[in-house]
This record gives sequence, C-alpha cells and structure tokens, in this order.
Amino acid sequence: MKAIRVHETGGPEVLHSEEIPTPDPGAGEVRVRIEAAGLNFIDVYQREGRYPMDLPMTPGVEAAGVVDAVGPGVEGLAEGDRVAYAMQVGAYAEQAVVPAAQLVRVPDDVDLRVAAAVMVQGLTAHYLTHSTVRLEPGMTALVHAASGGVGHLLVQVAKRLGARVLATTSTDEKERLARKAGADEVIRYRDVDFKDEVDRLTDGAGLDVVYDSVGKDTFDRGLDCLRPRGWMVLYGASSGAVPPMDPQVLQWKGSLYLTRPTLGHYIANPDELAWRTSDVFGWIRAGELEVRIDRTWPLSEVADAHRYLEAGKTVGKVLLFP
Repeated sequence: MKAIRVHETGGPEVLHSEEIPTPDPGAGEVRVRIEAAGLNFIDVYQREGRYPMDLPMTPGVEAAGVVDAVGPGVEGLAEGDRVAYAMQVGAYAEQAVVPAAQLVRVPDDVDLRVAAAVMVQGLTAHYLTHSTVRLEPGMTALVHAASGGVGHLLVQVAKRLGARVLATTSTDEKERLARKAGADEVIRYRDVDFKDEVDRLTDGAGLDVVYDSVGKDTFDRGLDCLRPRGWMVLYGASSGAVPPMDPQVLQWKGSLYLTRPTLGHYIANPDELAWRTSDVFGWIRAGELEVRIDRTWPLSEVADAHRYLEAGKTVGKVLLFP
C-alpha cells in the first residue's frame, strides 16, 4: 500500500510517499481502508520533532473509512462497517491498523469526509467546553483563531452552552465565518490589541476562560485578560511553544488556573469516547453543527497541505484523500 513516511524530522520536505507492506490486524485490532484523513497541528509537531516519535513513522492521527479486516477477538465490528478514529498514529496511508476500542461507528447519514473532519477537532471542542472548563450561561470566553479548524467548532459549541463568546480573527472572510458560527464579538487582532478590546468589551471585568491554540504570540497577553480565578486553556502552539514560566505569575495575576490538555486524555476510555462522538455526530445530523471543509489534497501532495496549514490560511478543516 501507499503511505507517507518520515525518516528524519524537519520541514514538509521530509514527508515522502512510499510503498510499504499492507499491515495485518492482530488480536483486538481492525484494519481500516481509509477514505479521508484529517490534517492537524499535532502532525506538524511530530514531523518537526517537537513531539518526539520513533522513526521512521507514518504521520496522521485521524481518519474515517471502511473496515477491511478484523483481527482475533474483535466483537461488534465487521468488514464493510463505516468507522472513524482519532489519536492513533498512521492515518497518512491507504490503510491503517487500529485498536478496535478506538474506533467509533459513523452513522449512515454522516459523510465519511465529515466524520474524518471532526474526530480530532470536533472532539477537542467538546472536551474543552464540557470537561476542561464546563461552560455555562453567564460565562465569557475568548476563542483565538476562531475561524480555524477547532476554533470554528469551538465557537459553535460554546454558544450551545450559553456562553458569551469573543473571537479573534485576522481578515474580513475569517470575521464573517466567526460571526456566522455565533461569535458575539470579533476582535481583529492585527488591527487592535486584543487585551485592550477584551477590557472594553467586558467593562474591565475580564474573562472566565481563554481558549488558546496559538501559544507563544498570545499566551502572556491572554493571562492579562482573565478575571481572578479565571482559566487559561492552552491547547495548541501554532505560533510556537510558550517559554517556561514562573508559576508565581498565576498568583500575581489573580490566582489563575492554567492547563495544557490533550485529546487523548479525554477519550481514554470507551464510554467517554462514545459520549463525545455521540454528541458531535448528533449535532451534525440535526444540522446544529456546521463542519467546514476548507481544502482537500491527494495524499501524494501532503507537503503542500502542511505548508498551507502552517501558513495560517485555513478557514476550516484540511483533509487528505488516499
């Protein structure tokens, strides 16, 4: 089968299309014929070596497709079933072997491309708003990169829970998308200081939570936006890693909470995975969650897809097709 392989860390040029043996599922595993794989910043971090991985490797942690073979001891799944998964490395390929416990069934009325688009970003929006910080009516949240893959979904889910949402974007098109998603206020961060705008929009009271996927460029200023005992939820680093900090800063700025969550710890058991996917697929089926697929690339052009993602051009999800 064809797969993308990384033999050394570096830029997009280290992504190579190769022929490798088709894997066979072992006990408790299923082989999936991949219809679509999602592109995520975690793929970039692994490719760069920021998240160390054993090499050579096949990147990609999210895909949807059809069960192609079932290993010993697997119950409840059969050849031909439509499935999706997240947080299992190896999705940049025509086929992948996945632990059966990490697979979820995709409803017949949900397109497999849409399923691939939400397994990381949709479940991330769910856990950030339902578990990391449980949003409630009366709370005010700031969502950075609000028209990106996670941000666009995060705004919608936060509004479902009754929060007031302030969103940062950079262009007219991205502002339009953030407002369509439900953002109450949009801050054009290239034109104004977002902290000053937060002060103005909250009458100086500050925010309950900042959802920050940007990292280095926004983190320090984001802490200054929080009310006492507010939450800084740092879940990405598209601008670079946040430098080490003195924990005393959290005391000085108002006994703040800081967390650096990751999806794998929020879908660590089948019940939690089922809860989150059931909610997300249910919202999609009811027409209550818009999933925007921004661009698609054939798997052979994955390097260009990585460059596009890293350039900050995305206004939704980027997908790869084997």
